[in-house]
Amino acid sequence: MGNIELKYLKILAKQYPTIAAASTEIINLQAILNLPKGTEHFLTDIHGEYEQFNHVIKNASGAVRGKIDEEFGNSLSSKDKRSLATLIYYPQEKLEIVMQEEENLEDWYKITLYRLVQITKRVSSKYTRSKVRKALPPDFAYIIDELITEKAEIEDKEAYYNEIIHTIIRIDRAPEFIVALSNLIQRLVVDHLHIVGDIYDRGPGPHIIMDTLRKHHSVDVQWGNHDIVWMGAASGHLACIANVIRMSARYGNLDTLEEGYGINLIPLATFALETYADVNCDRFTIKFNTDYNTKDLSLDMKMHKAMTIIQLKLEGQLIMRRPEFGMKDRLLLDKIDYENKTVTIDGVVYEMNDTEFPTVDPNNPYDLTSEEELVMERIRQAFVSCEKLQKHVRFLFAKGSLYKVHNSNLLYHGCVPMDENGVFSKVNVYGKEYSGKALYDILDSYARKGYYSNQDIGEKLKGQDIIWYIWSGPNSPVFGKDKMATFERYFVKDKQAHVETKNSYYRLLDNEEVVKNILKEFGLDNEHSHIVNGHVPVELKKGDTPIKCGGKLLIIDGGFSKAYQGKTGIAGYTLISNSHGVRLVAHEPFESMEAAIKKESDIFQESITVETRKHRQRVADTDIGEELKESIYELEELLKAYREGLLSEKGI
Repeated sequence: MGNIELKYLKILAKQYPTIAAASTEIINLQAILNLPKGTEHFLTDIHGEYEQFNHVIKNASGAVRGKIDEEFGNSLSSKDKRSLATLIYYPQEKLEIVMQEEENLEDWYKITLYRLVQITKRVSSKYTRSKVRKALPPDFAYIIDELITEKAEIEDKEAYYNEIIHTIIRIDRAPEFIVALSNLIQRLVVDHLHIVGDIYDRGPGPHIIMDTLRKHHSVDVQWGNHDIVWMGAASGHLACIANVIRMSARYGNLDTLEEGYGINLIPLATFALETYADVNCDRFTIKFNTDYNTKDLSLDMKMHKAMTIIQLKLEGQLIMRRPEFGMKDRLLLDKIDYENKTVTIDGVVYEMNDTEFPTVDPNNPYDLTSEEELVMERIRQAFVSCEKLQKHVRFLFAKGSLYKVHNSNLLYHGCVPMDENGVFSKVNVYGKEYSGKALYDILDSYARKGYYSNQDIGEKLKGQDIIWYIWSGPNSPVFGKDKMATFERYFVKDKQAHVETKNSYYRLLDNEEVVKNILKEFGLDNEHSHIVNGHVPVELKKGDTPIKCGGKLLIIDGGFSKAYQGKTGIAGYTLISNSHGVRLVAHEPFESMEAAIKKESDIFQESITVETRKHRQRVADTDIGEELKESIYELEELLKAYREGLLSEKGI
């Protein structure tokens, strides 16, 4: 045994100071390896739709209802099952209705508590008692542990358990206990949550979603392009801030910034009212929802146009600063012919529908005016000093990355940039070329520098500029298009100029050789692995399918965002992977939380089995299982060292 190995074992011996302690832990870990694999839940492209997100988290894409069906079979009617499921999703809200409508509340409590205890037993059965105990709500931990754990030493078990339930009701703790059990069931049904990108933009509540995720017991995030631009904005990068504000204005979500994050937009509003008072802003309509206050429409349109022009200027400065990004084709403010109201793009002259830009100097089109500089500096200070936004973004960095390999699944939001032959594209990142996994890794590294680096200002700016490139660059893995046609969509009449061509990756999703190469690039075998992908909505209405390459690649963006549902025909896909297999769940549009409670309705439309495992998957077959096996090996080496006299037991 080498000195380094012995040194490590001495450190391990501090935690397991005796043969008995090491042996007990080996037995414990070996037993855990044989438990069923925990359920994984995959969501993507949530886009601020917090009510639908919360509902899908609560119902675990039908997994809660599945446990009810498994436990009660035909002994409960469909109506009773729906009522029980709704209670588990929304215990406090459902209890308020029951208390008003139920004639014999005591009987309802008895029946309901019995059913909830049965479901809790079922969902906790595949975990160790230690793990379940850690999840128990403190106020009721002892009682729940008694109810869900068999007591072999008690002769009249039924009387024992009935008395616990009876006492809970008698001392008026039944409502609180029902809430505690319901929340525990939600907690135990899903062992781990994956968010495959795009929490932000379009919908009204990304900040609410982020608060929920921060409280979740086990979650990871693969950054989407709409997340990364907010992360850049939080770092203080002006081009990212301009994009965030422009999109918030466009979708009528400035309240997310002002009320959700407390970011003061009065400087922008004042500037827009003065500078764009008599300027035509018809092209800057707001795509608002039913919650939008239309009294703000005129001002928001002015703010929308003002920030769009600022964004185009800032992005122009960045593109000229970073020629290696290869985005000179996006420099369009200097290609405008104001006299003829045209713009030249890629050698083609297009008619413009708006050339009324009061802050653009044709001779220096990318320079901010002094007023624009002042506005952006004040807004930048608001972003970097917003405590809530900084907490959310630090969470995204701590729990997130551009991709993740987990339990033989490769998770990423967008694509692996490649040419039409499936060869990974080489991308110049500050003078060196990267492709495939290496491209993901270097972009991830620079993004972290852009947010965290404070020692080297040059490196920080390079990182921030890379964050913007990840948002909209032509070879960005999470953008996946040849250009972001912001200028064209606002100002060019010819819709042919609006086209954004997707990376060849999206045309090769059913090519087995291409998918096999991607899996190999990220260290996965082709036989048992999957790619889980978001970003591009699956247009079910046009006959598209989320299952690609015979089930090797799964696209689970089906229109969570209301902005996409007319196009997709559904309200998003989610994915469930448990010890029995993998299934996709298609969702119907979510009406509201109130409707879900009153109508006892749910939104999982259909379930598509992607893979059924011949043998139930165990913890031993997972990434955690590999870690536990390594721990067992180390502990066995420690036992060997004790027994051979290389180490002495302590505390005996």
